[in-house]
Amino acid sequence: MRVIAGTAKGVRLAPVPRGVRPMSDTAREGLFSSVSPQVPGARVLDLYAGTGALGIEALSRGAASAVLVERAPSALRAIRANLERTRLADRAIVVASDVARFVRKNNKSAGPFDLCLLDPPYDTADPELEPVLGELASGWIAPGGIMVLARGKRSSIPVIPLHWLVARRLEYGDTLVVVCREV
Repeated sequence: MRVIAGTAKGVRLAPVPRGVRPMSDTAREGLFSSVSPQVPGARVLDLYAGTGALGIEALSRGAASAVLVERAPSALRAIRANLERTRLADRAIVVASDVARFVRKNNKSAGPFDLCLLDPPYDTADPELEPVLGELASGWIAPGGIMVLARGKRSSIPVIPLHWLVARRLEYGDTLVVVCREV
């Protein structure tokens, strides 16, 4: 894996820890091509961060800051290593937490975010994701912001909150990327 574009373009990321499924370079490139106008200067929230590749790609492309939330210790080590490799650690905050607990218990003082990236494990059930999406739609994302959800192509899509519109559906291999905007 490598950073696709921006200030850290071409930097190889640390080895992927066991049990982590990062988004492919091709899918990441397509995703960021779709949201590129919103990235420069954005405040980014990367949930289920894994290796941090999505948040790091956003930072490399000019996002002002990123909060990366992950619970697995091996993935947290990979995120920190990748932020050091890319020299982007000064604009990132790494939070060791379960995502549902993070969005439920935090007071949104870190937000609102302009771009929210969610790449949960493909086997994460809809009943687990829907409360997270509901919380995000209640003030975590800035007006005009974007929420991106990645799922396995064969996975179901959880219920998207009513005031969010699915703006794009992108497919790359076994990955489905859903880009949502507030209506």
